[in-house]
Parts: sequence; structure tokens; C-alpha cells
Amino acid sequence: MREYLLTLCVTAAVTYLLTGPVRKFAIIAGAMPEIRARDVHREPTPRLGGIAMFGGLCAGLLVAAHLSNLKHVFALSNEPAALLSGAGLIWLLGVLDDKWGVDALVKLGGQMIAAGVMVLQGLTILWIPVPGVGTVSLTPMQGTLLTVALVVITINAVNFVDGLDGLASGMVCIAAAAFFLYAYRMWFGHGLEAAAPATLFAAILMGMCLGFLPHNMHPARIFMGDSGSMLIGLVLAAGAISVTGQVDPDALKLWAGSERAAVHTMVPVYIPLLLPLTVIAVPVADLLLAVVRRTWKGQSPFAADRGHLHHRLLEIGHSHSRAVLIMYFWSALIAFGAVAYSVNSASVWILLLVVVLSAVGLVLLLMPRFTPRAPRWAEQFVPPRYRRRAVPTAVVEQAQAGPEGGQQREPVPAGLHGATAIGDRSRFTHRGKIGSNH
Repeated sequence: MREYLLTLCVTAAVTYLLTGPVRKFAIIAGAMPEIRARDVHREPTPRLGGIAMFGGLCAGLLVAAHLSNLKHVFALSNEPAALLSGAGLIWLLGVLDDKWGVDALVKLGGQMIAAGVMVLQGLTILWIPVPGVGTVSLTPMQGTLLTVALVVITINAVNFVDGLDGLASGMVCIAAAAFFLYAYRMWFGHGLEAAAPATLFAAILMGMCLGFLPHNMHPARIFMGDSGSMLIGLVLAAGAISVTGQVDPDALKLWAGSERAAVHTMVPVYIPLLLPLTVIAVPVADLLLAVVRRTWKGQSPFAADRGHLHHRLLEIGHSHSRAVLIMYFWSALIAFGAVAYSVNSASVWILLLVVVLSAVGLVLLLMPRFTPRAPRWAEQFVPPRYRRRAVPTAVVEQAQAGPEGGQQREPVPAGLHGATAIGDRSRFTHRGKIGSNH
């Protein structure tokens, strides 16, 4: 575990330190597209954040290759090299798209080529464990097609959800954390060395996202662009393919009792068609809804619009930060719930906890006007927007006074007397109250 933490920290540090210079380079290179109708931000923001994330990926793999307990992953498996090859291709395609723009069909072809390169180097699905049947071996053609499909779906799911500051990187980080726990349990908990590459990929992916998040949280100073969103989508897909298509079901029999019992035990997150959907269920749902919505309107499935889930959260009244936190909540609930269910599928408490948390999430969705405030003792640990800052006395007196200074206006709401953040004054927009434009 210590070597994984070291790899994660090095990846995060390199990504964080590279993001600043990359931002300056993006500004100089002109990778700052004009504001589009579907964009949420209001100022041109540089892209190419994927350059820093790719640097973190390379640093993480380099460090892991020299650690005593992780270097055998590179000696016994060609999967790290396959990941680096595919990531390099998809990253280069993303950089070209961030700077000059690339046609949607060209990007789709590039994604398939990157997945094909990984398949040629051994990162592919070899078999599928099916409940009640056992292991179904795949032909090379079937394994290649299924692997390419999973890579393309995951890449585009992450790319589609990258619409708010910190949304894609945070959701992928949550998915990677849940996936790391699952893969680490399979390797060290049950001695399945075939899960070692997937565990390493998940740790590196967490480092890439954590290192980029401080620069990408609202208001973002830089966007990851397609060079970043497609990159982290490919890394997440590579980990899922590695652990689902490479782990031998015969080894699972040693701790599950039989092959059929092993397959049944790992169903929630083991079947390759389900694993990527459980850890990034929200992005995949957004992807499917977007395809159906655009096709129904007679548009291309790759046409941009403002109908994504995060856009809808903003339309019903949620703030930018609250919409991101709600998406985080649902991603964590689904991903960690699936992992917990795979550990003990017979536990009723896990199901009850998921139901209770789902109810909490629905309540949060129905309270778009609620403004969270941290208690006094915790103000120093939270962002300024959640702190209770006192309004100066002069502001309160001016609000209560008339235009000539003697006419009494409507009383100032109680929340403004020393307990309301300055940003909340924008709520009172009609005549006679703070924030009036008249």
C-alpha cells in the first residue's frame, strides 16, 4: 500500500506542478476558444490541461517501474506498455482537437485505433464469466471488438460529462478510488496477481485527477480539454478491461469454492459489460440520454447541446458548485455501493444504506435554493463561499435608509445581519432591497 501511495503522490505532484506552465503555454499557443452557446463559463479559458495529466501518467509509471514491489508488474505483464501506447495516441489526438479542432468521426476513428493498439499488445478481454453458465471464452475477434467497444464507450462517457468546472476529473477520481479498492482486494486479499496492473492503473488515475483538480475547481483557471478527458477515460477503461478480462476464473475457485460460485460472487462488478457502467454510471447514463435525445431530433449523436445532466441541474436552480457536488454524490453512491455489494452481496444493511443515501440525494435535488453554511468552528477548513461573513454596518444602514437618507425602506432580511455571505445579496433583486439594479 505504501508504494501505491507513493506512486499516487508523485503522479499528483507532477500533474499539479505542470498545470501552471501548461496554462501559460495554452494561452501563448492560443488554445482558448471563444465562448459557445452551450458553455457555462463566461470568460475564455485555456485548454490543454491534458498535457499536464499525461506528464503525471508518465511520471507515475516511471516511479512504479523502480519500486521493489511494483516493478514485477512491468516484468510479468505487457499491460503498462500497452496503456502508455494507447494513452499517447489518444492524448496526441486530444491535443490536436483542443488547438485546431478535429471532426467527430476522425476522433472516433482515433479512439478505435488507440484501443486497437492496446489490444495488439495484450490488453484485451479473453473471457467473460456468466452467472449460471461459467466461463465463456472469446475468440480473438470477439475479444477485440468487445475491448474496443468498452474503450470507446468509456472515453466518450467521460468526454460528454466534462461540462462543469471540476466535474469530470472529480467523478473519474471517485470511480478510480472505488475501482482501486476492488482491484487491491483481489490482488492482496486473494492473491490474484493478474489484478496487479489494474490496481496500479487506478492509483495513477487518482493521482492524475487529484493533481489537476485544484486548478480546475470553480472558477476554473484551465480546462483539461479533450486531451485530458479522453486520456482519463482510456486509463479507466484499461483498468476495467485488465481486471475483468485477464483474471483467470480458475484462480477465483480457490477462494469462492467453485467456478460457478466465483462467477456469482463477482457479478456486480466483474462482468466486463457491467464494470465500467457501475464505476461511471452517471457519465454513461448522460451519454446514452444524449445519443437518444440528439437522434430523436434528427441531429448527429456527436452534436453539442445544453441537455446534459449538469446543464439540467443548473436550469432548475442549483449553483455551479452544488451541481458538481450532487454529481459527485451520485457517482460515489453507485461506484462504492457496487464495490460494497461485491464484497458481501448477502448483506441487507448495504442495500438499506444505498436506499437511505438515495433518498438523501433526492432531497438535495429538490432543494436547489438551499445555501449550505459551515459552522463557525469549521470555517477555516471550507472555501470562502461557505463561510458566514458579517455584512459591514454601513451597508446595512444604507440598505435601510431611503434614497435621500431619511426615508425608511423595507427591513433588511434577518440573514443579512452578520450571518449572510456577500454573494447571497444577489437574491434580493426587486426595488428597495439590496442588489437592486433600479
